[in-house]
Amino acid sequence: MKFLQASAILAAIAICGCKATTPGKTENTMVNEVKHAVTIGGKDVKNPIPYTEDAAKEGSEHFQHHCQICHGLDGQNTGVPFAAKMDPPVADLSSKDVQEYADGQLKWIIENGVGPSGMPGWKGILSDEEMWNMVHYIRHLPAKGSLGAPEIYKEEAEEHEHMHDAAGHDHKDAKPHTHKH
Repeated sequence: MKFLQASAILAAIAICGCKATTPGKTENTMVNEVKHAVTIGGKDVKNPIPYTEDAAKEGSEHFQHHCQICHGLDGQNTGVPFAAKMDPPVADLSSKDVQEYADGQLKWIIENGVGPSGMPGWKGILSDEEMWNMVHYIRHLPAKGSLGAPEIYKEEAEEHEHMHDAAGHDHKDAKPHTHKH
């Protein structure tokens, strides 16, 4: 009997197809609620480090060293060319979804990462104090775009432009360049 039930379920899946599509609003809402309530630990853990400008500044320094490559200098993906193209996209840390996490949940994410999203965990690399200070920075992000793009992306753009100039290319009517390896 269980074999027939399993076969019926597999047949239904095959008939409906197994294509991946962008999740709808309902799916996103459900996943975010589950993520906030169940998946991400630390909901009831309070930040033991009181907020001060110095604590947030130290958090900013660690953020710039470890996180700006994906989240941008301002935590809002400014100047990160792939942020929106990732699946799921790189989180804008100023978003309502991220800011609704409890401090303990933000620290848990920094410490453990978020599996399939590409967000690494920093446990064993950053101390608890450093992670808590990063939470303070995330709670007090600068205005979007106010810090510019991460230097690495500026350098890449300049290097790419320099390579085109050195080759004598005219940029006015140039088609997009594609790399082939």
